[in-house]
Amino acid sequence: MTSFSPGFHGRAHPLTDRLPPGQYPTESFPVLSTGPTPQVPTETWSFTITTESGDSRSWTWGQMMDLPQQETVTDIHCVTRWSKFDTRWRGVSLDAFLEEVETSAEYAVVHSHGGYTTNLPLEDLLDNKAWIAHTYDGYPLSPEHGGPARLLVPHLYLWKSAKWVHGLQLTHDDEPGFWESVGYHNYGDPWREQRNWGD
Repeated sequence: MTSFSPGFHGRAHPLTDRLPPGQYPTESFPVLSTGPTPQVPTETWSFTITTESGDSRSWTWGQMMDLPQQETVTDIHCVTRWSKFDTRWRGVSLDAFLEEVETSAEYAVVHSHGGYTTNLPLEDLLDNKAWIAHTYDGYPLSPEHGGPARLLVPHLYLWKSAKWVHGLQLTHDDEPGFWESVGYHNYGDPWREQRNWGD
């Protein structure tokens, strides 16, 4: 029979301090979607920001690719309890899109192909905290992971990083999106386990 010396509790995962409560680390990248996977060619893709006053600014794929590109390596956390460390992305910071947009809005509603929406405070999209990502691990982002481009907001649960993104609506009022309207937490901080409205 194996015996252990007093106080032995086994070895902690080396990245435990980067793992939010209730999460487990995985090497895979699970695919979770609410419906069919949209197939959006880059030739017709566009991204539009609409302000609270109704003014809008749009970028084609080529215009987005002409904006400053950033590489980011970050951990991502899904509300279904998996976390993936050191994911590698390339894309455009939301700051680059928003720097010439006149707004006094405090919130944003993200719109995706397929009708999906999610809501965030505008401050969570600024200061290099969020990107429109088009490349994952050195390859063009696949449709099942939100390609050709998705929102990436890694400090919140991954449902806030809307796949197949095509627009951002700026608002004065916080307007719950798809999952938030059916009981998911309005904000979604993984470190506070904000999975459901009551959390």
